[in-house]
Amino acid sequence: MAHLEWSDALNLDLPLMDETHREFVDLLAAVDRAEDVQLLSAWTTLVDHTEQHFGQEDAWMESTRFASGNCHSMQHKVVLQVMREGLVRAQQGDVKVLRMMASELALWFPQHAQSMDAALALHLRRVGFDAATGVVHAPHALPRDLIHGCGGATCGDTADSPEPALAEHPGREERNHAVLA
Repeated sequence: MAHLEWSDALNLDLPLMDETHREFVDLLAAVDRAEDVQLLSAWTTLVDHTEQHFGQEDAWMESTRFASGNCHSMQHKVVLQVMREGLVRAQQGDVKVLRMMASELALWFPQHAQSMDAALALHLRRVGFDAATGVVHAPHALPRDLIHGCGGATCGDTADSPEPALAEHPGREERNHAVLA
């Protein structure tokens, strides 16, 4: 079974996003550690957190010119739907499916965070987005057109590449180029 622990590789230098991601990792670890009798409760807590987590990121995207059907938001919808389906199956007595799903989430989440969420974090920094207040401090940096892809340089349909934001965070260039390449 795959296991996920918080590491610096998951840190995206956006405090509210990093805090939410750390909570996700901790809740996923709680699912992993849970005995069968506690598994459904731990999974329910993870699903509730994930609904808020993804909703928060989707709201950030919407307020900074991402199209509502962009691939990042669509991935959120699909993953959350699968998690909810696992909850239903577990409520019907099949708790083993939650162990399998938790293992898959432990593999999926780092990829998602280091690609789609990293691109979103770069975009949010570029436009001066204050995640706590929702204020965009550099509205001139917002893309003219809606972003339909994930916001990364390799995604097929982006309005503007987040590359200029790299200079704002010295020492992150190498990792961010790898993420966006």
